[in-house]
Amino acid sequence: MDTTERVGRKKVYRKVLIVLGVWLLFIASIIGYGVYWLFFDWSRFKQELIAESTSPDGTYTVNAYVSNGGATTSYTVLGELMFNKENKKSKKIYWQYRENAADITWVDDDTVKINGVILDVPNETYDYRDHAENTNKP
Repeated sequence: MDTTERVGRKKVYRKVLIVLGVWLLFIASIIGYGVYWLFFDWSRFKQELIAESTSPDGTYTVNAYVSNGGATTSYTVLGELMFNKENKKSKKIYWQYRENAADITWVDDDTVKINGVILDVPNETYDYRDHAENTNKP
C-alpha cells in the first residue's frame, strides 16, 4: 500500500467516524429529551386549573391543577408553587393520586395546607409515590 492510498483511507475513516458521531449524538439527544419529557417535564400533566391561592404576604402563589390520565388511571392533583417576588422558575410541591379537587389554605406566610398536607414552602414537597418524612398528613 502506498502513501497516497493510506492517506485516502484515513480520510474515509475520518469521515465515517464523523458521520457516526453526529448520528450517535443525534440519537442520544432524542433519547435524552424523551427521558426529560417522561420523568421531569410535568407541564404535560397540567390540564385544568382548579384552584389558586396567594400567601398572605404575597410572596408565593400555589396553583392546583387536575390531570385526567384517561380510562386506565385516576385523576391526579398537582400543586405548583409560583414565586411572585423573585424571578425563579415555578416548583412542583404537591402531587396526589386519586383526587380531583384542591383545598388550599395558608397557615402563615411560608406554610400552606393542600388537601390536609402541610408544607413549609419553598423547601418541602409532597409526592404520593414517596413516603416522605418531610410532610405531615393528618
